[in-house]
Amino acid sequence: MAHWLMKSEPDVYGIHHLQQEGTTLWDGIRNYQARNFMRSMAIGDRAFFYHSNAKPPGIVGMMEVIETGLTDPSQFDPASKYFDPKSKPQAPRWDCVRLRYVGTFAELLSLDQLREQFSVEELTVVRQGNRLSILPVPEASATRLLDLLGPL
Repeated sequence: MAHWLMKSEPDVYGIHHLQQEGTTLWDGIRNYQARNFMRSMAIGDRAFFYHSNAKPPGIVGMMEVIETGLTDPSQFDPASKYFDPKSKPQAPRWDCVRLRYVGTFAELLSLDQLREQFSVEELTVVRQGNRLSILPVPEASATRLLDLLGPL
């Protein structure tokens, strides 16, 4: 099982939305590196849910990958802000995964707290100016994060 960190703005799609829905399609990714990280996910992988563009930003919950290799439907929808006119159904550019809500942590682990505990090599999200919405989390860092966050 691999671990990931996946960012979303809480007013757009927060942990509370995922909790209500139970599962979600993680669509709208329009960065090739983030897309490639998503392509390498496997069923059973876990993802830390990170609220970005929040005060304060940080890890709030946990998700599990339950379906991989899906075509992102928003790329074909002209009404979607994620519409990609260069992407065709016979040759889609963008993928997505389906995630299941695992839980919400009792306390948010803020970006400032993460920077106190982890180096850039240990946890990429602490890099100044990092804007990538999907990041791999090394196993040793995932273990430390889970210890810091406590039970769900």
